[in-house]
Order: sequence, then structure tokens, then C-alpha cells
Amino acid sequence: AGLCGPSPSSSTPGAEQREKKYRAHRGFGDRRGGVISARTYFYADEAKCDQHMETFLRCIDASSGSSEDGFSAIKLTALGRPQFLLQFSEVLVKWRRFFHQMAAEQGQAGRAVLEMKLEAEKLQEALANLGIATKAESQHWFTGENLGVSGTVDLLDWNSLIDSRTKLSKLLLIPNMQTGQLEPLLSRFTEEEDLQMKRMLQRMDVLAKRATEKGVRLMVDAEQSYFQPAISRLTLEMQRRFNRDRAIIFNTYQCYLKEAYDNVTVDVELSRREGWHFGTKLVRGAYMEQERERAAQIGYEDPINPTYEKTNEMYHRCLDYILEEIKHSRKANVMVASHNEDTVKFTLRRMMELGIHPSEKKVYFGQLLGMCDQITFPLGQAGFPVYKYVPYGPVNEVLPYLSRRAQENRGFVQRANRERDLLWREVKRRLLAGSLFGPNH
Repeated sequence: AGLCGPSPSSSTPGAEQREKKYRAHRGFGDRRGGVISARTYFYADEAKCDQHMETFLRCIDASSGSSEDGFSAIKLTALGRPQFLLQFSEVLVKWRRFFHQMAAEQGQAGRAVLEMKLEAEKLQEALANLGIATKAESQHWFTGENLGVSGTVDLLDWNSLIDSRTKLSKLLLIPNMQTGQLEPLLSRFTEEEDLQMKRMLQRMDVLAKRATEKGVRLMVDAEQSYFQPAISRLTLEMQRRFNRDRAIIFNTYQCYLKEAYDNVTVDVELSRREGWHFGTKLVRGAYMEQERERAAQIGYEDPINPTYEKTNEMYHRCLDYILEEIKHSRKANVMVASHNEDTVKFTLRRMMELGIHPSEKKVYFGQLLGMCDQITFPLGQAGFPVYKYVPYGPVNEVLPYLSRRAQENRGFVQRANRERDLLWREVKRRLLAGSLFGPNH
């Protein structure tokens, strides 16, 4: 169970050349080790996944019962076999990398990801030369709605080729960068793996429908970077279906990842083109120690930004892009999930500059229950939608999680006196104003 290596029946001719990052790795089979700031799930069997789904359904119900505009968080590794997420992530990454390789060959290396546009003619020639598809075969891939009128193919057009709605062969061959050999992009899934994938999608569907019924927003948590391409892609598919009229499904972007800005801009652009509501939670990231250790041990590039400052920059850059999109279309929504006062002040300043009023409920703030009340209370008092993230579960599972959060945020303990003074000052102010139990108590 878990990530203890692929079953022999799922091996493919190109399996030996599989990307290191997306290989099931025995040493990291149990993803709970070394994670200090997030809940992680371990795959036992399908029955366990059904139990997790039931728990998430109860959480959606509780959220609906306790507040008007509730959020409920779910983790996809709790809903299916992580092995599938690894394999699907590898497919998505190889596919995107192949696009970048062809962009480089057309002299576009170094451009922003959304500005890379391949000339369709040249692309068709390249595919023919590589033996991937004859010109006649690839011609109909890039016509009509797939291409618009520009005669160029950008990353979003390219991604649509492996969309579930296309009839592209499941065994499309692409060149392996290291060996130059053609190998299948998609591993053949065994029948059981195929069923596991379908069951995961069905569970997501059940949760999204219940959330829509109950008026609760569903936040899909981010997880380790080697699962994340698949998680983001599946979440995107849910957003396409459920976010037509308002943002119900929220994706999560971890800004400590070097590729965070590319991911945010590509997904916002897709929502813009297709006309659905973009919903996101922005976090700094929760798996740093484990990510770095795994990258070093298995031998692939560390996916994490080198410094805290770089992560800060990335967070503000992603946030700014989404706030600009809110100003531009009013169809984007963001939860600023941060305990960092500078980030909160940055958001408030930019909202004022861009004319985004708190009452529009396009920008939310989130902090953990029991932490950073000196940020949460003033935001709530000032009329901003602010949320507390409430962990739940058996005591023996939740307590270690909470103690790790406390350990991770040792800096806050030093500021506890300041927080206590601020709270006392607020209590005295309310007593004197006669509003201790005002409408927001």
C-alpha cells in the first residue's frame, strides 16, 4: 500500500527512464515523516478513502451549519491512491517540459510562460520529424477552437491536447530528453489502477456537489510537489464544472515553490478564456524539510525557493496578479492564508489602491485557530471576511499536528505578550464603549 513501488503489471517500455521526482520511493513511502506543518494521509485501501470522504462530507455539513459563507478543506491523497497522483503528475510535467523544449527550439527560451507561442506550422513539422505524428494527424489537433485565429499554439492550447475531452491516443509517444528515445507519455494503467482513478474522481464529485448544495466553498489543499501537478489539474477540472456562476472550488498555490507564479498565471488565464470564476488559497508552503530531503536523496532539483525572502516576493507577486485580476474582471477570489503581518498589510494597501472593497467578499483572510489573533480580530472588526482554520479529528492525530504548528511558529510565542496586551486593550476599549458583546461577538 501507499508509495511502496509500482506494481509490476503497470510497467511500460519507458518505465526505466521515469523521472526521478515522480518515482514511488520506498524511503518516502509514508509521507507523514518529516512534515511539521500539515496533516498528511497514508493510503491503506479504498474503504479508508470512503471513510475519509464521509468525514469530509460531515465537515461540509458542519461548515454550512456554523457560518453563512463557510469553507471546508479537503486533501486529495485522502481520497485515492497516491500512486495515481504520482503517475499523472509525471505525465503533466513531461508534457509541459516538451512544450518548453520546442519553444526553446523556436528561439523563445526565457520568455514568460504565457508569452511562449509556437508557430503551428513549425510545430507540426517538428512533430513529424520526431516521428510523433504525421502532418495530417497533427493538423486537426490545432484547428478551429483549439487554435483561435493566430496560427500559434500557447501552453493552454497545448495542455488541451491531453484534456479528457480529446481523442488523442492514450499512448502518445514523446521523446525522452536524456535518451532521445520515443516513449509513451501515459503509462498503461492496469484495470485496477483505472478503477482507483475513477473512484477518486467520483469521490471528488460527491464532495463538490454537496458543497454546492450547502453553499460551502471547497478548498483543495496543496500537497507535496511531486503530487501537485495532478492535484492542481484535477482541481482545475472541478473548477471548470462547478465555478460557472461563483467560486465554489478553490485551488491552493504554495508560494515557496519556484514555479508558483507560472502556475497561478496559467490557471488565471484559463479561467479568463473559459469564463469561469477563479478561486484560490495562497499559502507559503508546508513541506519544506521533506521536499528538500527527498530532492537531495533521490537526486532532482530542489523545487523550493532558496530563501524566505524569495518566498515572500513570490507570495506578493502571485497575490498582486490575482488582485489585479479581481479589479479587471471581478471573477477571481483569493484567500490570503498567512500569519505574516507584512503580507496582510500589503493586501490591505493593494485592495485600497485597486478599489476592491471588503464587502465585495472577493478577498478573504485565513489564520489557524488559536494563532495570530492580533491579526484576525482587527481584520474582522474592520469588516474584512476573515476565517479561522479549524483542525479536527481524533485527539491522538490532531494534537501532534497542533504541537508541530506551535513548534514551527516559535517566533509567535515571543510575541505572545504583545498579543495579550493588544487583546486586553481591545477588551477595555469595548467595555468603555459599552460594546463588549456587540453584533460580532
